[in-house]
Amino acid sequence: MRVAIMQPYFFPYIGYFSLIKHVDKFILFDTVQFIRHGWIERNRILKPSEGWQYIKVPLKKHSRNTIIKDITIDNEQNWQQKIISQLQHYKKIAPYYSETIQLLSGIFSKEYNNIVEINFIALRSVCNYLGITTPIEIYSDMNLNIEKVNAPDEWALNICKTLDNVDEYWNPPGGKSFFDKTKYEKSNIKLRFHSIIFTEYSQKRKVFYPGLSIIDVLMFNTKDEINTMLDKYELE
Repeated sequence: MRVAIMQPYFFPYIGYFSLIKHVDKFILFDTVQFIRHGWIERNRILKPSEGWQYIKVPLKKHSRNTIIKDITIDNEQNWQQKIISQLQHYKKIAPYYSETIQLLSGIFSKEYNNIVEINFIALRSVCNYLGITTPIEIYSDMNLNIEKVNAPDEWALNICKTLDNVDEYWNPPGGKSFFDKTKYEKSNIKLRFHSIIFTEYSQKRKVFYPGLSIIDVLMFNTKDEINTMLDKYELE
């Protein structure tokens, strides 16, 4: 069984979904410290003119040591409508604007208390739309009793060791610097690094901006075209 473990990101870039599609189980790791200005509560879309801008979920104040699963949303702000408004300019240029807004409106139709909840529902909804059937689980809900972790690369290893029949762990290439392959080999788990090969598509701009939120990809491409993009990756 191939497993990938990532922190829960907010409408992440296409490489995140490629990773989900090509493993057998995907786990949202939500029991480590939340770091501001990452991808958990925000992502990037096109600006009405050139360049890109952030869409984000407002969060309630929390202490520096708060873990991801305890990060709560400030629902006194109408952030769902603000995001939909930030996407209005796509209507003039994006052929799949209506389908994408319908998908987002369905996701935003309920109130979420914490950031993990909205990200889980958003990921699962986009996957359902694209026909990706990989099970997605939230780590804190799995009640796993893993071995003591002594180094950053042992979280994934010890989780995989607790699960049944895991023979491969897949990770984005950004983790190469701190993973020790020999630890995984000793447990008969092959460590693989998955890198998306970006496919340029028309954003109706002079310059193509790769790595934006999956929302941008959804706006300009059919489901089949997106799945073709998801299948273009390198594995080390």
